[in-house]
Amino acid sequence: MPNTVTSGFVHWKKKPDLQHDVQMALQTILFCILFSAQQHDGSVGGVAAAYENSKIFKIGAVLSPMENTAYFFQVIEDIIYEPNILPPGVILYAAIVPMNPNPIRTAQKVCEDLISATVYAVIISHPNTGELSPAAVSYTCGFYNIPVIGISSRDSSLSDKNLHASFLRTVPPYSHQADVWIELLKFLHYKCVVFIHSSDNNGRYTLGRFQNLADKAKIKLDDVIEYEPGFTDIIHDLEKTKDLHCRVFILYANTEDAESIFREVEQLKMSSPGYIWVVSEQALLASNRPDGILALTLVNASDTAGHIRDSVYIIGLGLRDLIHNENITDAPDSCGTVGKPWETGKQFVEYLKAQSLLSGKTGRVAFDEKGDRLNSDYDIVNVVDGRTAKVGHYTFSKVQMRMNLQLNVSNIRWPGNQTTKPLGYIVPTHLKVVTTEEKPFVWRRTVESGDECKEDEIPCPRANSSLQHFYCCRGYCMDLLKKLGNDLNFTYSLYQVEDGQYGSHEYINGSKKKYWTGMMGDVVYEKADMIVAPLTINPERSQVIEFTKPFKYQGITILEKKQPKSSTLASFLQPFEQTLWILVMVSVHVVALALYLLDRFSPFGRYKLPNSEATEEDALNLSSAIWFAWGVLLNSGIGEGTPRSFSARVLGMVWAGFAMIVVASYTANLAAFLVLDRPETSLTGINDARLRNPLENFTYATVKGSAVDMYFRRQVELSNMYRTMEGKNYDTVEEAIAAVKSGDLNAFIWDSSRLEYEAAQDCDLVTAREQFGRSGYGIGLQKNSFWADQVTLALLEMHESGYMESLDNKWILSGDDKCDTKHEKFPATLGLKNMAGVFILVGAGIIGGIGLIIIEIIYKKHQTRKQRRMELARHAADKWRGTVEFANFKECSSLTVCLKLGTKLHNGLSVLCPIQVSKPTFYRC
Repeated sequence: MPNTVTSGFVHWKKKPDLQHDVQMALQTILFCILFSAQQHDGSVGGVAAAYENSKIFKIGAVLSPMENTAYFFQVIEDIIYEPNILPPGVILYAAIVPMNPNPIRTAQKVCEDLISATVYAVIISHPNTGELSPAAVSYTCGFYNIPVIGISSRDSSLSDKNLHASFLRTVPPYSHQADVWIELLKFLHYKCVVFIHSSDNNGRYTLGRFQNLADKAKIKLDDVIEYEPGFTDIIHDLEKTKDLHCRVFILYANTEDAESIFREVEQLKMSSPGYIWVVSEQALLASNRPDGILALTLVNASDTAGHIRDSVYIIGLGLRDLIHNENITDAPDSCGTVGKPWETGKQFVEYLKAQSLLSGKTGRVAFDEKGDRLNSDYDIVNVVDGRTAKVGHYTFSKVQMRMNLQLNVSNIRWPGNQTTKPLGYIVPTHLKVVTTEEKPFVWRRTVESGDECKEDEIPCPRANSSLQHFYCCRGYCMDLLKKLGNDLNFTYSLYQVEDGQYGSHEYINGSKKKYWTGMMGDVVYEKADMIVAPLTINPERSQVIEFTKPFKYQGITILEKKQPKSSTLASFLQPFEQTLWILVMVSVHVVALALYLLDRFSPFGRYKLPNSEATEEDALNLSSAIWFAWGVLLNSGIGEGTPRSFSARVLGMVWAGFAMIVVASYTANLAAFLVLDRPETSLTGINDARLRNPLENFTYATVKGSAVDMYFRRQVELSNMYRTMEGKNYDTVEEAIAAVKSGDLNAFIWDSSRLEYEAAQDCDLVTAREQFGRSGYGIGLQKNSFWADQVTLALLEMHESGYMESLDNKWILSGDDKCDTKHEKFPATLGLKNMAGVFILVGAGIIGGIGLIIIEIIYKKHQTRKQRRMELARHAADKWRGTVEFANFKECSSLTVCLKLGTKLHNGLSVLCPIQVSKPTFYRC
């Protein structure tokens, strides 16, 4: 038989199957001889000499039985000839330790025969009996950072990297069955499940993984039962599940626990039609497994040879990358010395995790961050008449590059030998509905004991209330609930939430854990099945309960008391700004001055010169010009003092046009300010400066723990407003609205539907012009409730049919015309408060006129007295002068002489008449 020495091995050419066993045995013996010689004296004769310049890496294995050992040698040899696996000059040697059921003995052999041989990685299978040997090997090698690849160990505890830092495996842990279960439930459209598991590490790991995946898939865990033999009353726990709506059960249990559970399931007749059971691989092995269950079986789980080959190839690929990228140091060679950690081993583990085989012997091989096998193939089997039948598979698709589930539902025999897929739940016909008072959606009326509610009302007692009162509720939401009950054929019992709150996530009574309060808490903790109230849909609530599509869309707005513009005494001056009034006043006098000057200097004007003897009427003076300018502006008649010159009249016409425009503008604006003026909100919206930077005398708030409160808490840009409101928020909407009406609160921030309703009912209230934080009101249900889709479809149908619009008209928009009639159908009427300033102005004019005439009278009397004094003074002076000069006067001889001399008679009185003679002589007539 020809043979060649290659890469440290005796390489046998391929022979027929009859000689295969002989070849493998001989090859094993030769390899052991070569390896032993190399271990002791560093040479293997001519064989060693051929590879004295090669880099040798030893790979250890802890395997059973013997045929696996031989195959391991064969794979080590085969990989050397595989292209693109090992770099040139790299040789792999094998070191093998037989599997021992005793974990201590196994760990000792690993130290003595593998670590001392400086192995770079170890492959380990599972013992025929016992389960601790793989963990012992992993822990021992992990202490020295030597990678370990398990090919059959599926215990979930090996995924704990704190204890098994360097452990990888080509088989998935038992907990990975949860991945297939989730895909199976999604395929079958089951939204709820009862999970039963054994009280061991595998059971807890599987539950944790299933819970995480179920949350992402929106599958609800209605109940979790942990079974511990001798401690768990499984009959009692299973009977409690009968009260649940869900009928889908997932069982993860070892074979022994599964047999005990199946006995009780059969006794309680929970494998009858309508139930669905999906069980683990171990539970499938129970001798009393019932017919109709679905189970998983791992493909290639027992193909040890395939896992050995895939493991060796993963090591070869990882070693290739390690050599190419890192500076490799020698592996530890003793368990007795503790030096520096082998950093190359840590790096090797990471390179191994990064490898993948698209077409391995056991399918696609890849690892997650914990070193667990990904993309494992499973068969889905159905137990029929005590035997298993394959009905589907969960495999990796090389085309889609992802796992793909295929299931032939028509071939499945369900419990009770049913061929039709069960619903997976029992449809409840009676729902517990919670609500709270919120006008106009829910009106509450107190009735005496025994009184019946009206036809449009629903009984709504207060939960856990000690008050002996009965309540009846009506409104938008109550009509909606009646409609849903009729359309979806369910009955209901309505009650009011105890604390009257919508619900928030907060600490209660100093607890360290947050709890949901209000209506949210009742649904989250399954006290109620449904919330029918104006409950705002937001992200925080959507995480814990199921919302339907909105039955009403709305936003957030601001309510405040109307602040009418104050009608001051100067209200009639509001049409013009102060600057414009000043300019008008100045223009009047400037134009008057211009008119006076134009008429004064024009040759055609009426100005009368001081020495002129003309008989024309008086000319246009400055006073008359001012009177003319004001008369034109105020549209009053002008009887005198008009300009005569052409230039002045042109200016007068221009001034008349100016006056017409000013007066018309004033009149129009006065109507807008006084006749059409309506009080509006003083806030422009959420960006109003008084909200963003509040003053001490301006307060605003919302309802604590509400969706609006959550909105402000969630928005970073509104954090200042949230801090401002946090200590001022009210417990209920009614309290806040009452505070706005009384003036204790300046602004209330709440849902637009409610605030618009309040503004329509009370004309003293008004809402801001803009809305923000738009959302919708939805009906809340328990998480993953099967009623969610049905209620959503019913709501969409109501929107299309116009029913929701009729509810809006009936309950929300019913009071709109109460305030609209006052403001729009009839013009506003001016009162004394609007025009008081005009009357006061007239009064001031009268008083001013009286004051001026008094001044004129006083001035005239003063002037008269002054003139009298002057006349008396002149008379006295004349008399004194006549007395002094009397000696120089003579009497005339006759009247004729006096007349000739220029003497006059005046009123029979004689006057002194001078007469010129030869010398100055005066005569007296």
